Amino acid sequence: MSGLVAKNLPRFHHIAPPAACIWEPSRFNRKSYATAVSKPSPQGGKNIVYIDGVRTPFLVSNTDYSKLTAHDLARETLVNLQKKTGIPTDAIDYVCYGTVMQEVRTSNIAREAALSAGYSEHTPAHTVTMACISSNVALTTGIGLINSGIYDTIVAGGVEFMSDIPIRHSRAMRSLMLRANKAKTPMQKLSLLATIRPGHFVPDLPAVAEFSTNETMGHSGDRLAAAFNVSRQEQDDYALRSHTLAAKAHQDGHLTDMIPFVVPGLKNVVDKDNGVRVSTKEQLAKLKPAFVKPYGTVTAANASYLTDGASAGLIMTEDKAKQLGLKPKAFMRAFTYVSQDPKDQLLLGPAYAIPKLLDRAGLSLKDIGVWEVHEAFAAQILANLKALDSDYFAKTYLKRSSKVGTPDMSKWNTWGGSLSLGHPFAATGIRLATHTANRMIKENQQFGLIAACAAGGQGIAMLMERHPDAKI
Repeated sequence: MSGLVAKNLPRFHHIAPPAACIWEPSRFNRKSYATAVSKPSPQGGKNIVYIDGVRTPFLVSNTDYSKLTAHDLARETLVNLQKKTGIPTDAIDYVCYGTVMQEVRTSNIAREAALSAGYSEHTPAHTVTMACISSNVALTTGIGLINSGIYDTIVAGGVEFMSDIPIRHSRAMRSLMLRANKAKTPMQKLSLLATIRPGHFVPDLPAVAEFSTNETMGHSGDRLAAAFNVSRQEQDDYALRSHTLAAKAHQDGHLTDMIPFVVPGLKNVVDKDNGVRVSTKEQLAKLKPAFVKPYGTVTAANASYLTDGASAGLIMTEDKAKQLGLKPKAFMRAFTYVSQDPKDQLLLGPAYAIPKLLDRAGLSLKDIGVWEVHEAFAAQILANLKALDSDYFAKTYLKRSSKVGTPDMSKWNTWGGSLSLGHPFAATGIRLATHTANRMIKENQQFGLIAACAAGGQGIAMLMERHPDAKI
């Protein structure tokens, strides 16, 4: 990606320095695993390790999972994580699970799924939400609980089920029904029912727009593409790259985090992501804009799609892993959250979070051997890359003297990403973590970096380091 001249970059309005929260668990030497293991932080940080992670196949909504529930998918990941790692369920101290489109009947889905998965009734569990980085939040919540000395072993995960989202009655109808429920006599109830009008039956659909701006994320993606001069062809080319790499990863057997799912009523076992589509440039070019019509550049093919899926990962202290005889895949080294203007910079979380995390860790772009970055839109990915490679953006918004630079694209999302594999909002973060751990092992790399944007103008970056005993 070439750098942009100042005139081609957006003049974002009302920008304040992004808020951030950074955790650094231990001092580590970029050259030596041994140093990382033997010198924990004097501030009390612990060596926290990622043992392994699993996920259901990610499916396009309203396909093979359509008759299930979010609870079914979440339970499946918790059951199979325990089977895969071999950890006794009573050794799990806590469960933290993320979700965005919450099902009312299982509002604390972490607890309900853990109980049905056979985890101990004495294992506490709670549910978190932070849009597309909800399972990242579950993971870092676990890191915080371990680092505070309260627990040693935590399961973090996330689930999203877009095939059956909650749709409410209109507010007028809800109010009437509540009053009718409190009515003491049949006549009082009949008098309330007599006030019903056709408008009462118009449903209250879940919002598809940012509450603060009333703008859809797709519109933000289109505006970001225009601001950074990201062309339609660049977006389509990136989308084709994502799908091609995902198809190859499936074919080569790299996606070992995926657990076959026996769905009741289906003849065949669900054993792969079903949204991977390797098309041609000509076919992609024929698609019409999905949001800003007729001049937008974001289409159904270069944007992530509505997806059903769940994921779960196991973290603990390195000492606990040794006691249990488990082989960690990676160290959880550091993370940072950022937030910025939810209108003009809604999707730029990675451009803010990546340099902040690298600075804190004392690493450079060249030290990162594995990049796993969430692909909400091809436009979002390309805009973040151009922002990182821009002196103007660095000086104006990052308050740096020069640009961060461009990551090595040969190490970037080499097994595909959210555009192709799918994006169940709250489950993507754990997928990124497990793919980072597995890729570091397969590709013989020391450091892996995860980054993602999220609704509300927020974002995250996380650093993982390959464990010396790591195996697939």
